[in-house]
Amino acid sequence: MTRAIGAGDDITLTELWADPYPAYAKLRQDEPVAWVPAVNRYLVTKHRDIVALERRPEIFSADETGSLMKRVMGHTMLRKDGPAHDRERTGAEAPMRPRPVRDHWTPLFQKTADDLIDGFAERGEADLFRDFAGPFAALNLAMMLGFDDVAAADLQEWSQALMDGTGNYGDVEAVWRRAEAAGAGVDQAVLRAVERLGAQPRPSLISAMLHAGDPLSVDEIRANVKMFIGGGLNEPRDSLATGLYALLCHPDQAQACIDDPALWRRAFEETIRWVAPIGMYPRQTTQEVELGGTVLPARAKLGIVLASAGRDEDVFDHPDDFDLRRKATHHISFGGGPHYCLGSFAARAEVSQVAWPTLFRRLRNLRLDPDNPVRWGGWVFRGVLNLPVRWDP
Repeated sequence: MTRAIGAGDDITLTELWADPYPAYAKLRQDEPVAWVPAVNRYLVTKHRDIVALERRPEIFSADETGSLMKRVMGHTMLRKDGPAHDRERTGAEAPMRPRPVRDHWTPLFQKTADDLIDGFAERGEADLFRDFAGPFAALNLAMMLGFDDVAAADLQEWSQALMDGTGNYGDVEAVWRRAEAAGAGVDQAVLRAVERLGAQPRPSLISAMLHAGDPLSVDEIRANVKMFIGGGLNEPRDSLATGLYALLCHPDQAQACIDDPALWRRAFEETIRWVAPIGMYPRQTTQEVELGGTVLPARAKLGIVLASAGRDEDVFDHPDDFDLRRKATHHISFGGGPHYCLGSFAARAEVSQVAWPTLFRRLRNLRLDPDNPVRWGGWVFRGVLNLPVRWDP
């Protein structure tokens, strides 16, 4: 039988990379759960449908067959369900809870921010994506993982290569090779850390997994560290840079945060609603099921589009606008259910408690560089690709 033409048939990977939001708006209106041949899966684009499926992990499984993440990273906790997932998450979560983030990590985040700014404060101009957001996220992540001997530049390269691999829906061979090389580098760094932290535990993710009540194996640690290096660098880096761009485009909102520091947190939540750093993740059905008006067969592959949920007109007024004063703030950009982002507390602290207040305090009259445009890219993972700025030194 010939399938009827669907709303997703004409969507291309090039279009999604350049700007996915017009395509998402069309899908939300015409076919909220739509087959998109370019990505070989159904895209789920409505807020309500994503919330509903995350409440039924027994039907919408994270353990996707042929997962790109499994190919690149191994079988991480993000691609496991039930007790297998819960065991690994429990083993890793202690250093990421609110109290250690507040008492142990946040002062270290502050030192990282000040050290980086010291290196360029007198210049009066910088690309804050390259010179601050990337190194800031990488240095903080190295500490949280328990790496003592991994350079920030290496961690950034590994993270980008791994994330490009997990989003390689175009099946580009060069992307696979780069991801494999990054994975080999991570494996060696993990082995060194395991040897060191096995004998001398300390607050860190690798140490927590090694010394959990039910310790993770080295292979399990390797896979999950790759996952942490992807999301744990990508999310704070991109939310930091994207939100900073938005604030610089709306100086009245930036000034409101400066005048009332409690608003920095609202700015963070609005940023990741406006542009979700992790825009899409996969699920797979375990049985035939109806979702958003579409009957999905068993073993159907889905793309859960958090980026679209954050722009859902049924939930947010004027969703394409950045407005930290908006009333509705219940985004789902950190996911939901048992796979809710493990690093959410750390990301909020890094960006809204440390990075943004420090940049605006230390870089007087911070503003976008009018001679160098900001570039954007991505759909599985999306954010600004540069952030040229000036200030009065």
